[in-house]
Amino acid sequence: MSKRDKSYEDSLALSLTDPKEAVAYLDAVMELEDQGALLVALRQVAKAHGMAEVARCASLGEKTLFKSLAEGGNPTLDTMNRILHSVGLRLSVAELHA
Repeated sequence: MSKRDKSYEDSLALSLTDPKEAVAYLDAVMELEDQGALLVALRQVAKAHGMAEVARCASLGEKTLFKSLAEGGNPTLDTMNRILHSVGLRLSVAELHA
């Protein structure tokens, strides 16, 4: 990984610790309607907060957390709620814009 890529990842991780930034990031990814992209985004938010700490706060095993957020993962609604709550966020529903 190049220094430039590492710098971007560090910057992203730092910004995703801010709840407002994390919400905006996840909202933008959800607009894509791509489950794979959503898993990547959730994984990045969890990494920003520390995977071990997220697993502990979510009452999930670390392996379960990694498996749920891995490529091809399929977390349950309960698991997604636990992950989001562990980083101070929650799911919500909004009207679709035509």
